[in-house]
Amino acid sequence: MIGVARSTAAVTVVNALPTGVGCALGIDLSVRARVVLRQEPAGREPTVKMSRAAGTPVVRESLRLAIDRYAPGGPWSARLDLTSEIPPSRGLKSSSAVATAVALATARAAGKEPPAFEIAQLAAGAGRTAGVSVTGALDDAFASLRPGFCVTNNRTDELLRTATVLPDWRVALLIPRRRHRPSPEWKSAFEERAVEGRRAADAALAGDWWTAMTENTELVERTMGYDYRSLRETLKASGAIASGVSGLGPTLAAIALKEVGRSVLAAMPRQLGERRLVALSTDAEAASGGSP
Repeated sequence: MIGVARSTAAVTVVNALPTGVGCALGIDLSVRARVVLRQEPAGREPTVKMSRAAGTPVVRESLRLAIDRYAPGGPWSARLDLTSEIPPSRGLKSSSAVATAVALATARAAGKEPPAFEIAQLAAGAGRTAGVSVTGALDDAFASLRPGFCVTNNRTDELLRTATVLPDWRVALLIPRRRHRPSPEWKSAFEERAVEGRRAADAALAGDWWTAMTENTELVERTMGYDYRSLRETLKASGAIASGVSGLGPTLAAIALKEVGRSVLAAMPRQLGERRLVALSTDAEAASGGSP
């Protein structure tokens, strides 16, 4: 039995660490997963085959949880093929995207087509168990499967709000080479700023996305020690609607209309890291499959 799924990266509007409320926006950098399930005879030990690079704790936990939920009655052997365009540990939600792609491909291999939010909840659980996320990053996981803004309560696993995006928006990304440490190491530092985080969360719940992004990045920069303020002002002068640190960084994301996207990208200093101009996720392709 074969299942195929695609999910996407995302950028942060509101980080969930201070209050539990997070908001993310899917972007067009993909993860693709192909899962093959084979039922073994009783008494035979099941096997799991995947590349060494793919075999991270969150991938293995996503596969395990999805098999337990969608393919009971094993034992099952599994083979996983995984490809990703998303730079890891740079704030672009690579763990959430991988987890949702693996979970959805596994469900499809078992002949199931669960709702995107259910897959996102499963992926969030895998992220918590694997230790890659304190909150589970439910907003990131859901944003990897559907277009538009996703606001969630990551402490209660609830969906609070969604909103569509314009097809002519683009995201300019500045991706420094260094990586961030896992979110559990930053938990207490962010929770101490819950009052500031509440302002960003309330703005997202009201649909004031760009205020939310600005409030959030000012909080994240102070907590993590990034110094992007002057660059963000330069990006605004170049036409950016809003900009901010994505996740725990170090990636800086700037939202702009298509016609000024390249100008905003050019304003990002090349010496600070890789620069990319990408589209937002604007359809449900991320939640659909493909030919096995």
